Amino acid sequence: MNGRRAWLVWGVSVLAYLAAVTQRTTFGVAGLEATARFDATASILSVFTVVQLLVYAGLQIPVGVLVDRFGPRLLIAGGAGLMMAGQLQLATADSVAGGILGRSLVGAGDALTFISVLRLLPAWFTGRQIPILTQWTGIVGQLGQIASAIPFAFVLHRFGWSPAFVSAASLSVLALVLTLLLVRNRPPGTAGPQVLPLRQTATSLAQAWRQPGTRLGMWTHFTIQFPGTVFVMMWGFPYLVSAEGVDSSWASALMTLFVVVAVICGPWLGSWVGRHPLRRSTMVLLIAGAMACAWLAVLLYPGPAPLWLLALLVAVLAIGGPGSMIGFDFARTYNPGNRLGTATGIVNIGGFIASLVSMYLIGVVLDVLNAAGFSGGDLYALDSFRIALAVQFVVMGFGVAGILSTRAKVRARMADDGVRLPPLRQALARERLRKQAARRGTEQSSPGNETG
Repeated sequence: MNGRRAWLVWGVSVLAYLAAVTQRTTFGVAGLEATARFDATASILSVFTVVQLLVYAGLQIPVGVLVDRFGPRLLIAGGAGLMMAGQLQLATADSVAGGILGRSLVGAGDALTFISVLRLLPAWFTGRQIPILTQWTGIVGQLGQIASAIPFAFVLHRFGWSPAFVSAASLSVLALVLTLLLVRNRPPGTAGPQVLPLRQTATSLAQAWRQPGTRLGMWTHFTIQFPGTVFVMMWGFPYLVSAEGVDSSWASALMTLFVVVAVICGPWLGSWVGRHPLRRSTMVLLIAGAMACAWLAVLLYPGPAPLWLLALLVAVLAIGGPGSMIGFDFARTYNPGNRLGTATGIVNIGGFIASLVSMYLIGVVLDVLNAAGFSGGDLYALDSFRIALAVQFVVMGFGVAGILSTRAKVRARMADDGVRLPPLRQALARERLRKQAARRGTEQSSPGNETG
């Protein structure tokens, strides 16, 4: 535990997750080439992403059950194999059906990976390191977006469709080989969690769902993960370029800012959660409130929003990615080891359901407004986008209601167990004292600082 072997296992598993995110996002880079290759309309091409996300979301709970039963190593390797097959299928596909099959395989392999990587953490690490490593897992994985946006895009534009997707598949081959060689489910000589008989799988799933801490994690992921996902994966670029009139190069820079902010905020959030485990839901609600205020400021701004305000919006939305990882910490702390994967799957499905619902509803509203001749029939007019993007407030409000309801149940159970939640003022005062003590310790240990 916590040794060099543990860091090696985590490093290889995170590489597998980075490969998964790369495969997940390659098709978005190849939109124009896909239009020509499949001779498809924009609405048909959107089906590629929707089907991929549907497969991903639909497999979350089954994958959680499987990782509890067979261990994360087998599932990470299986996920890499599926994504390799999906990208090779896409490299040779010349029909819409063949392309959708390839993206479905990628979505299935992607679904196997993230939950399995998180499942390794409590087996190899202890204490406050786990929330921080959960954040770093998400952060390093999201660097796969850069891998698809730069090297994959270069190969695509320089050498063509098939070489680009074959090269992407090779990254999953590397992940598959390294996982089989170096990843193990737990340290040698340690006993794993008790594996429940297959007939008790449904019982384990029901128990995980009945645990209010699991549902609190799901609503956490539901509420603050989807705004950033919707923005980055579908509607952000059209909104910035067509509605707000931002130059495409600046729009790309804002998308890069999204990744940078997430990288910076993730470790801090993980450290904060480790120090204040009883205040996790408060942090989640603060992040949700910040995202709602940022969107209100942009959507209510008279005329196109200035670039600084759009940058502020992107930065706030980026915090939702690492913030949603708090949901997995709820699953970890409120469930025993033998159903941790199942609980993690329940949590992970929340944000992707919210994302799919929001993506679809925003598109429906834009289509309805366009058909009605609103804003002169311009599909991506600023006024149309303002109305359509307001759908997110409804989805977010639904999630906040879920958080408040399940948090009340969690706190009631804590009270029954004799755990008292200290007032927020007292918790903040204790944090100030901790920082003061840390500063005094640093001063006393610094060279040349003699105390008598």
